[in-house]
Formats: sequence, structure tokens, C-alpha cells
Amino acid sequence: MQKKLNIKKSDKVKVIAGDYKGQEGNVLKVFVDKNKIIVEGVNLVSKHTKPNAANPQGGIVKKEAPIHISNVLLIDKQNNPTRVGRKIVKDKLVRYSKKSGEVIE
Repeated sequence: MQKKLNIKKSDKVKVIAGDYKGQEGNVLKVFVDKNKIIVEGVNLVSKHTKPNAANPQGGIVKKEAPIHISNVLLIDKQNNPTRVGRKIVKDKLVRYSKKSGEVIE
């Protein structure tokens, strides 16, 4: 059974620890087995690429690298970083903001 994470693809998150502390961005990809996520514009690394069809020149490309999921907090509708809980609403398990109590879509 796969474990559940509180952050999903396309959620807006804020980095709370590490070199990119304070930056915000959307989640591009979630690695459930490694507890890591890729956030847009955060943790950029330089990757050396060979020439190919997509990049005929080759060279150095800036690319996002994964960061640990514990280093980010979800941003709710009021633009506040918040922890995430789960509760049952109308026979459906939903995520909700621990700070405001609102359901997260």
C-alpha cells in the first residue's frame, strides 16, 4: 500500500527550510516513495547536456532538483502557509487547513 502525502501536484507551497527558505512555487512532481517533490523555480541545479533534437547546441541547462517534503508547507486560499489534516466530509476523505479549518480542493 502506498502511503498518503499531504501535498499533491499543482499545489502551491512555501519552502520553510534550506537554501531556498521563503520561496514559493507550484509543485511540478511528487515522488511518493522518496518523500520528495519538485517545486517550480526552487532548488535549481546546472545540468550539462549533450546536443540533441530538443537542444541542438547542448551546454549547461538550469533544472529543478527534488527537495524533501518536510521542508515545505502548503499555502491555503488566504495565502497562509499551513499544515494539512484529513477529515471525512459527506462520506469523502478531504484535506483541510489546520490554520483556518477550510477544506483544500
